[in-house]
Amino acid sequence: MNERRTTNILLLIIVIPAIFYLLKILHFILIPLVASLFIALLFLPLMRWLSKKKIPNSLSIIIVLFIFVASLLISGEIIKLASTEIMQTQAAFMAKAQLKLTDLAYTIEDFLGLKFMEDGNLLNVFINKEALGKNFGFTIGFIGNIISMLLMTAFFVVLWLAESLNFYKVLSNTIFKKQYASAKIFMKIENDLITFVKVKFLVSALTGIGFGLACYFFNVSFPIFWGLFAFLINFVQMIGSIVSVILLTLFAFVELDPTSTLLFFILTITLVQVVFGSILEPIFMGKSFSINVIAILVSLMFWGYIWGVPGLIMSIPITVFLKIIFEQFPQTKLFATLLDGSDQKIKITSIKKQV
Repeated sequence: MNERRTTNILLLIIVIPAIFYLLKILHFILIPLVASLFIALLFLPLMRWLSKKKIPNSLSIIIVLFIFVASLLISGEIIKLASTEIMQTQAAFMAKAQLKLTDLAYTIEDFLGLKFMEDGNLLNVFINKEALGKNFGFTIGFIGNIISMLLMTAFFVVLWLAESLNFYKVLSNTIFKKQYASAKIFMKIENDLITFVKVKFLVSALTGIGFGLACYFFNVSFPIFWGLFAFLINFVQMIGSIVSVILLTLFAFVELDPTSTLLFFILTITLVQVVFGSILEPIFMGKSFSINVIAILVSLMFWGYIWGVPGLIMSIPITVFLKIIFEQFPQTKLFATLLDGSDQKIKITSIKKQV
């Protein structure tokens, strides 16, 4: 028995790093595959409704693809509006930023007794035109990779919806041997992930609108850009809300005088995040997404390292999926308990039994 346990531990030591390595090097296909699974799950209720209306499956897939492409086009138009807004007002903003940052730099120089501005232009210290030119090619390549991943994601969405890739069969043939058990768990995974995507999209949209309106009413530049930025980064659980508030606060410091106006603006965007992210989102999510804070941070770091920004966005749905799977087996219920963020107390005796 001891030899078998030792062998299993050694196998885990070998297999786990190998899995991490494969996740890393195969990111170009795994990211679109996992993202398409979440998107396909989101459209499954629509597919079932269309099926009840006796609409052919091929036509239903075309309808879903049309909605997907239309969403991408609308997103592109919003990005275009944000870019136009920045291009039209960047000259006035740069002049204001130069004046504000130069005054701040002189104050710091006088306080520290140092001099780090040669020509009085602080922006030249941070903005290197040669570096910008070199990074232009990198930016083009990055946009090309995003477009290719979007196309691959759309392709996988079609395969999921056409059942060429069948998540239910994968579960029943690999993890769960009993058909009724796999069907029940699949429905739970589907319902939980659909709830997550709907709530996260709604909360992120409301947060983006709140940030944009706050910038508009307080005369902070680029309200469309900051609304779009808050919407996108809010999909990164917990960290995204903090980053959006900090960055917009620093940006507003350049534009607004350090008076009560700046203070009220900071309070406004903080209140938007607290109301939508810390109050409404947990209420709408329910107990299914009560993930431990430490588990969230570990998940963000792990998937962010493996898959970058897409990993940060998909880390919580993946963690919820793993939690549901762990809950189904006595051997792994301990891991599900560790991921759980509810306030229920765990008895030591029950943990020992699970071990």
